[in-house]
Amino acid sequence: MKFGIDRLLEDTTLRKPLAGRRIALLAHPASVTHDLTHSLDALARLDDIRLVAAFGPQHGLRGDKQDNMVESSDFHDPVHGIPIFSLYGEVRRPTAAMMDSFDTLLIDLQDVGCRIYTFITTLRYMLEAAAEHGKAVWVLDRPNPAGRPVEGLRLRPGWESFVGAGALPMRHGLTLGELGHWFVNTLHLDVEYKVITLEGWKPEQAPGHGWPLGERTWVNPSPNAANLWMARCYAGTVMLEGTTLSEGRGTTRPLELFGAPGLDPRTLLAWMEAQVPQWLHGCRLRTCWFEPTFHKHVGKLCAGLQIHVEDGSYDHEAFRPWRLMALAFKAVRALHPDFELWRDFPYEYERDRLAIDLINGSPLLRQWVDDPAATPDDLDALTAPDEAAWLSEREAVLLYARS
Repeated sequence: MKFGIDRLLEDTTLRKPLAGRRIALLAHPASVTHDLTHSLDALARLDDIRLVAAFGPQHGLRGDKQDNMVESSDFHDPVHGIPIFSLYGEVRRPTAAMMDSFDTLLIDLQDVGCRIYTFITTLRYMLEAAAEHGKAVWVLDRPNPAGRPVEGLRLRPGWESFVGAGALPMRHGLTLGELGHWFVNTLHLDVEYKVITLEGWKPEQAPGHGWPLGERTWVNPSPNAANLWMARCYAGTVMLEGTTLSEGRGTTRPLELFGAPGLDPRTLLAWMEAQVPQWLHGCRLRTCWFEPTFHKHVGKLCAGLQIHVEDGSYDHEAFRPWRLMALAFKAVRALHPDFELWRDFPYEYERDRLAIDLINGSPLLRQWVDDPAATPDDLDALTAPDEAAWLSEREAVLLYARS
């Protein structure tokens, strides 16, 4: 299997349209070749590529920023002698001066298949800027490690934010290259857009189901995206960022577990299993205790659950992380009615809307959790039409045949 960056490096005919153009690269720590050379270094070695600038998204080109709302600065690369512009510092959208520095932007970002991941929003912003300034954008495609399944409510109009780039469901099932086509189509952008596609991607094939296990090393695309198992869980566990529950930041398994002081994980799990057992299929749930070394509940013993998707119990089609976490919130509400579940402090620079609503692209999920009369069937009735509509809509931008 070959990623877009590897195909571009190997095939001079793919690079031929870049001749004479000033090239910029948008990348992060996971932007590496098959032999773990960073894409910036690999491209700089080519005689037929004129590399003039690079961009870093949230967490920085070097991935050194740990948490949300921790900004990166522009800097001058001492090895390649080019400017590195931050798209998560003083600006989120590129400035005119940044856009004037290049002719073609290569985007080589490892995504994790979830709407909330801000690299998707950065892709949209760069495409919009490229259309405005007459620049070209090429995506060097990478696998969606969460594969093709779709789950969750679609973002509602007016709920766009840096963690919600458009009317996608939480788990969208597209690669970054395919997402680019969707943005170009839905935003009606007049932009030169090209995807250097993957070769040999088989998202239906076990055991990777999107990620080439045994073929490629996992490199964290962001500091808390520690492994493939996190990527599988993330469409559900990311919602923990909108709550006072710990998502495991400050542990070695962030975004695979959750908990808080004072919870009874055995009772929590039993309640969930009694309500909607099918929403817990495709994984193993284990009661656990942990003490975060930073972030929420730092230094306090938390009790909760860990979601295991790394053994033979994992069922790619049956696993529904968004519904699983929605049910966990419902359980906390039912068993601990006085628990202050929803986080009310700033999230991604938004101060007037609750983080859980920004994450879900509407208040619908929160309202369902908070309504004691609302049933799992009610949530399915809201969500299933969104999922069906998206499955139909995304057909127009799929680049890879089903295996």
